[in-house]
Amino acid sequence: MASVSDCILCRGPAGDAELGRVQVWEDSLWRLTTATEGEIAGFSFLEPKRHVPHITDLTGPEADTLGPVLARVTRALKEAADAELVYVYVFGDGIPHLHLHLAPHRVGDALNDRMIRGEVMETRLPSGATSFVSREFPPLPARMHARVRGRLSRALRGSRGAVRKATSSSKADRRTRRNA
Repeated sequence: MASVSDCILCRGPAGDAELGRVQVWEDSLWRLTTATEGEIAGFSFLEPKRHVPHITDLTGPEADTLGPVLARVTRALKEAADAELVYVYVFGDGIPHLHLHLAPHRVGDALNDRMIRGEVMETRLPSGATSFVSREFPPLPARMHARVRGRLSRALRGSRGAVRKATSSSKADRRTRRNA
C-alpha cells in the first residue's frame, strides 16, 4: 500500500497530468477533476484534499460535507455535460485515496448500467422498476441477506439519524440488484 508521500492524489494538480485529468473546482476540503480524454465527455473525479484511504475511513469535516458537495458537483456536471443523470461509483482497489468517479450519462453512450457480472436477466416489476439478476451468479439464500441486514442494523444503532428495523421481503431477498 502506498504511503501518503507516494499518493498521486495527495499531489493535487501536480499529479493530474499523469492521470489524464485537470482540476475544474476546489474548496478547502474537496477537489473536482475532469478527464481530458476517454469515452465519456465530462467524466470526473471528486476527492478529499486530505489523505483518506477509503470511504470507510471518512471522518470529520469531509464526512460532514460529502453529501452537499456531491450534490453540488453532480448537479453542475449533469448540466454542463447535457446528461440525463450522473452515475457515482466508488472503487477501493486502485489508488488508496478516496475518489468518487462521476460519470455523466446519456442514452446510447459507452456507459454500462449493469451492477452485476455475467449474462443478465431483466424483469420489469409492477412498479415500473427493473430487476437485474445474473444467470451465472444465482441469488444468495435469504438467510445470508437477513444476517447482513441484522449486522448492519446493530452496527448503526445509536448512530446519527434514525435507523428503521429491516423488514424481510422474500422477493427482495431473491434479487441481487434493483434499478429504479
